[in-house]
Amino acid sequence: MLYIGVDLGTSAVKLLLMDEAGDIKNIVSKEYPLFFPHPGWSEQNPEDWFEKSMEGIKELTEGFDRSKVAGISFGGQMHGLVALDKDDQVIRPAILWNDGRTGEETDYLNNVIGKDKLSQYTANIAFAGFTAPKILWMKKHEPENFAKIVKIMLPKDYLAYKLSGSFCTDVSDASGMLLMDVKNRCWSKEMMDICGITEEMLPKLYESYEVVGTLKEDVAGALGLSADVKVIAGAGDNAAAAVGTGTVGDGMCNISLGTSGTIFISSEKFGVDENNALHSFAHADGNYHLMGCMLSAASCNKWWMEDILKTKEFAKEQEGITKLGENNVFYLPYLMGERSPHNNPDARAMFIGMSMDTRREDMTQAVLEGVAFGLRDSLEVARSLGIQIERTKICGGGAKSPLWKKIIANVMNLKVDVIESEEGPALGGAMLAAVGCGEYPDVKTIAEKIVKVVDTVEPEEELVRKYEEKYQKFRKIYPTVKCLY
Repeated sequence: MLYIGVDLGTSAVKLLLMDEAGDIKNIVSKEYPLFFPHPGWSEQNPEDWFEKSMEGIKELTEGFDRSKVAGISFGGQMHGLVALDKDDQVIRPAILWNDGRTGEETDYLNNVIGKDKLSQYTANIAFAGFTAPKILWMKKHEPENFAKIVKIMLPKDYLAYKLSGSFCTDVSDASGMLLMDVKNRCWSKEMMDICGITEEMLPKLYESYEVVGTLKEDVAGALGLSADVKVIAGAGDNAAAAVGTGTVGDGMCNISLGTSGTIFISSEKFGVDENNALHSFAHADGNYHLMGCMLSAASCNKWWMEDILKTKEFAKEQEGITKLGENNVFYLPYLMGERSPHNNPDARAMFIGMSMDTRREDMTQAVLEGVAFGLRDSLEVARSLGIQIERTKICGGGAKSPLWKKIIANVMNLKVDVIESEEGPALGGAMLAAVGCGEYPDVKTIAEKIVKVVDTVEPEEELVRKYEEKYQKFRKIYPTVKCLY
């Protein structure tokens, strides 16, 4: 049998075809536009996701026996607000995870409703990127649009709805809406009341590996697939990436260097850090996880390379970087504000420490190191909870860089396990589809069968020492410049 994983990213949808043994048969990617109508805003048209996904699935399965496609599932960009009216039409462009417009609403939730109450209701506090603040923003600034809302969903769930007609979401993605009681895996009545919405407006909750429906007849016909193809709920992109890297069970860690950067720690038990600096979410394996998320990771490197240096030769630009742990240039990676652990949508990126002998390579190195230092901020919160992590998996576009992996290993003082496939969310989606179709009994079983470690980047004692010194300087920069934002 064949299984399709759909990774609905911020700049493109990546589609992956996997067989029952876990072998990847084909990968297709389709780009779509991203809009920034005002500084700090970030939007997309949901119709673009569906159109490009349909194109991609047709191309993905071309030349294969389409009758063998058994299931489709998803990993999707989290937190985005997709609102439909009574005619199932998209009311306004989706407000994305990295959109920073909801500063006032976030302050209201955290300071008027109160962080303690939010944590009690949802296990999390408000961050500007979460869905609930976006609903409040829409209620205040676009009351006519708000009044039209009949269905509220997340980006990947729009795809599931268009493909199957099922109004659904999964617990891992819903955890990031600030509308779900994470511990009890149900919608929070208190949060619905605060946002002025009803449970009828929210999708039915499923575990990530559960079947939500089958392909609609017209969709199946357009794709050349059977209408019996199962649609499985899927997961938020980070939970799906964790499945794709085998970060399931208790005490496993994964670092993702995608558009955003995350450190993801799986746990069999529910837990919350006292300052809510890390997100406490439901996991796609049926358990829970803690996650630190920085809004700009590989996107920092992309911005630096393509927009500033005007080059796409990423690897070539890294060739001249040889003096690790000795760079005097620092970079704060806050291009779109920051989430974990600072929770400041107004934070911005900056370089500091340049002198007349600063080279192009030093600036490039600072970008890579700045992202690693930012991820370490979240790791330090986990360590403060007594969580001992000795090694991590790694995935995402940035994980293709040997240099960046070496920097991560030494900044974090972790063994970095490189897996055979770095496809992350798309592979995780296909794996969830296989579980949903009964090919495997559970998520842990398929992860143990499919995910293979092919290399490990070991931290080096001397380099760890040098980076420890640099990190202690880095962590002083944000508190010093915070007043400037």
